[in-house]
Amino acid sequence: MLMTKISQSDTAAPLPEDDAVAAFAALANKDRLAAFRLILTAMPEGLPSGQIASELSIAPTRMSFHLATLERAHLLTAQREGRVVRYAIAPQTMRGLLRFLTEDCCSGDPTLCQGLNPFSSC
Repeated sequence: MLMTKISQSDTAAPLPEDDAVAAFAALANKDRLAAFRLILTAMPEGLPSGQIASELSIAPTRMSFHLATLERAHLLTAQREGRVVRYAIAPQTMRGLLRFLTEDCCSGDPTLCQGLNPFSSC
């Protein structure tokens, strides 16, 4: 079963500060950051947890712990497919986190930030 594709025209409000802190805390580990970045390459379908562990050369039980941490921070969604759990990026949270970071960029003058934000069309 595939994840629902969200169009680029969908928008997200900036994350509340506490949620942004939780997301940054979840990403503040090299294994979790590597997993998040790997899963980004497989948007929107995501990847099975075993494949993530294998590709990153991380023990499956340790990878499960890291993926659960990212899911609790609402950065990932998990979908059970029989005995397999598929993890995918939660695009609204990711967009909200990016908007949190760039909300006050350039004092609100978008002409000062032209070309700076590669996600401006997200």
